[in-house]
Amino acid sequence: MKIVRLRRISMNIQISNFKFQISKYNPLEIEPKWQEVWQKSGIYSPDFDGANKPFLDRRSQNFRGKFYNLMMFPYPSAEGMHVGNMYAFTGADVYGRFKRMQGYDVFEPIGLDGFGIHSENYAIKVGRHPKEQAKISEKNFYRQLHATGNSYDWSRTVETYDPDYYKWTQWIFIQLFKKGLAYRKKSPVNFCPSCKTVLSDEQVIDGKCERCSSIVEKRELEQWFFKITKYADRLLNGLTQIDWTEKVKIAQRPCFQKRFMA
Repeated sequence: MKIVRLRRISMNIQISNFKFQISKYNPLEIEPKWQEVWQKSGIYSPDFDGANKPFLDRRSQNFRGKFYNLMMFPYPSAEGMHVGNMYAFTGADVYGRFKRMQGYDVFEPIGLDGFGIHSENYAIKVGRHPKEQAKISEKNFYRQLHATGNSYDWSRTVETYDPDYYKWTQWIFIQLFKKGLAYRKKSPVNFCPSCKTVLSDEQVIDGKCERCSSIVEKRELEQWFFKITKYADRLLNGLTQIDWTEKVKIAQRPCFQKRFMA
């Protein structure tokens, strides 16, 4: 029987007349070692000043320049991450690596979107102030994200509960208000008495809150609105100009038409 040596994997496999003799793979030993090398070398921290705008290198026929690979930041709404986080992040990271292999300087940021009802509800559940709990969750979430080995730029993280960040979201809101694009009025809403928050239509499943399964109430509440109806035509027309699959575009059009053009 012929012995064939392949890459090291953690098991012995026999296929037909070939036997793959494989050494043991220890992720707790190998992965932290190389993650430390990547971190020190800065291979995932692109030089923004030195990077060019995307262009085709005619000699190599490869693309060069900057590429911004952004994925949705996780909500630190519990003690740690869940499998759904990595279900989404792994695919996005694979795409970022693909663009890097094409010659792009890929910027793949990471952070925590912890300024909202999910994080606040978890803080209430464990009996801590949201600001205090955010720092505790941050430490564990970042430990877990580091362990994945994804190609994040750890020199440029963002936490939405950091005053240096949300001062800019507040500034944007003020500009919208000045332009008449942010306004207050009363409107019927889906309200979860357990989570103590307003829910979107998509968050109500068979009349219940998708998060806690409490019966959702209809309430008349005064709240802030953004006048996005003013941009309904531009949003619809813009669907033809973005690199989304046709399946996603088809799902978006009725949503726009129902909400903005009724």
